[in-house]
Amino acid sequence: MIDPAGFIGQIFVVILLVILAIFVVTTLFRAIRIVPQARAGVVERLGKYRKTLLPGLNILVPFIDRMLPLIDLREQVVSFPPQPVITEDNLVVSIDTVVFFQVTDARAATYEIGNYLGAVEQLTTTTLRNVVGGLNLEEALTSRDNINSQLRVVLDEATGKWGIRVGRVELKAIDPPLSIQDSMEKQMRAERDRRAQILTAEGTKQAAILEAEGSRQAAILEAEGQAKAAVLRADGEAAAIKTVFAAIHEGDPDPKLLAYEYLQTLPKIANGDSNKMWIIPSELTEALKGIGEGFFSGKGPVAR
Repeated sequence: MIDPAGFIGQIFVVILLVILAIFVVTTLFRAIRIVPQARAGVVERLGKYRKTLLPGLNILVPFIDRMLPLIDLREQVVSFPPQPVITEDNLVVSIDTVVFFQVTDARAATYEIGNYLGAVEQLTTTTLRNVVGGLNLEEALTSRDNINSQLRVVLDEATGKWGIRVGRVELKAIDPPLSIQDSMEKQMRAERDRRAQILTAEGTKQAAILEAEGSRQAAILEAEGQAKAAVLRADGEAAAIKTVFAAIHEGDPDPKLLAYEYLQTLPKIANGDSNKMWIIPSELTEALKGIGEGFFSGKGPVAR
């Protein structure tokens, strides 16, 4: 027979062993903490800050130490919804902002501020209104880099005690009122038309200048060509005259030959409709006389 007392004792021992195993597993689970890379864990001992766990394997005192939710140490990007901001010239513009920040001190981010994301958003909105409120619309639209720098300096200084470093602040969009947008669009269109007219006028002016310069260069080249042609013709005629005179002097012509050349030249002089009057030099009569004496010499006197 089974002893009831022994059976109950065995069951009690098994229960104790199971409870002990559960306790050991729970203790190990609460004692060992693995922190991922770029994360940090804040540990409290009996409700008081104890230390900040670094990435890797960490050992805690079970049931005494408690690790708070992990904090992301990577640079974070937060885009805030459009915020209405009044400029110096009393115009309401809508501005979208993007903040790049990073938690550098997990302890300060846990105990110095309750919700650092909300705090950064509110601080960004307040600072943005202060900075843009001192600028008119045109300055706000053209001074984004200056606004970004001022926002970053103010936010970084204010969030430093929270263990947060603000790396960069960017304005995504600055939207003025619709009426101002229409006026700006008309102004930009008029400015583009004015620039187009200026460019057209400049192009026409340059084309006229180039055309005039081309005509001047063509006239200069034509005049230079005519001048060179005239010089070449004069040089050719001079060379021809020199050659003729040299041949004449070398041949030593007599008066009869010269008279004959005169007679050969007379038909050429007569060519042309404009030749209405002939001027016969006295040398021609002397030449004709020489020719006559040459032909009739030895044949008796010539009838006069």
